Amino acid sequence: MTTDQKQAQRNCVYGPAPSRRLGQSLGVDLVPYKTCTYDCIYCQLDRTTHKTTERSEWLSPDEIVTEIREKLNPAPDYITLTGSGEPTLYASIGALIAGIKAITAIPVAVMTNGSLLWKPDIRKSLAQADLVMPSLCAGTEYLFKYVNRAHPNITFDKMVEGLIQFRREFQGQYWLEVFVLSGVTTVEAQVENLARCIERINPDRVQVNTVVRPPVEGYATPVPKEQLERIARRLHETAEVIAEYARGFQVIPGPGAHQKDILALLQRRPCSIADLACGLSLYPHEVTKYVEELRDQGAVEEASRDGQVYYRGAM
Repeated sequence: MTTDQKQAQRNCVYGPAPSRRLGQSLGVDLVPYKTCTYDCIYCQLDRTTHKTTERSEWLSPDEIVTEIREKLNPAPDYITLTGSGEPTLYASIGALIAGIKAITAIPVAVMTNGSLLWKPDIRKSLAQADLVMPSLCAGTEYLFKYVNRAHPNITFDKMVEGLIQFRREFQGQYWLEVFVLSGVTTVEAQVENLARCIERINPDRVQVNTVVRPPVEGYATPVPKEQLERIARRLHETAEVIAEYARGFQVIPGPGAHQKDILALLQRRPCSIADLACGLSLYPHEVTKYVEELRDQGAVEEASRDGQVYYRGAM
């Protein structure tokens, strides 16, 4: 393994990466790879290797804030606490959000599966965030177990009550992502169950999504766009379908990303050449060169979905 690859593994800040919802998002990966409360069948990052509800502090907030400070030029649209596991498992997430706000006015978003919001201390730790984006993938206990494969400590009722209680307390923006799978949550009765849950949660926005990148389980299949739009209208009157990231873009050269930046991003999420070029302000031919080098080294691998080639860190 090269020095750049080792450094990419140590760093927890990556990107900015193109986000369908947040523009240019500077990602902060707070937990070790695949440390999560769920083992979702549609996950783009392979099976969960450490399923847990126990929180820990793997890096100090000060270390992370220092790393973020070095990545703020050019300024991203959001600093997003997310990554290759469930970010609320990071025990000092509240102190980290406060530390970020002490150095920049860039809004802080938290992208969470929402599984632990029934815990009062976790709800309190997210209070200073500008935007929290939990997810909802099922409207019944049975489908919750099938799709999310949650830790035994987390029941469907606990999860939903946590989403509701957090909505009552949180003063920032609350966007609920509803993830729909063909033949699973597209059934009429299941759409109605999801709609009832959404009505109880009452988020500021409802954003409907489906499988885009290659999932861990081949039977987790996407919903066609037209069907997804029909489902969105049934879920909530203001629900919107999250469109795939626009492929037409103009690259604005940045300060100079390199192979290590590409690897750091691909270790957290699969990306196409266009995703990488836009997110890291590189020309596509530069990205292609770096990706081919990483592939030759065995550091990244290819996957495809509907004719689109994606790259991800080698497992």
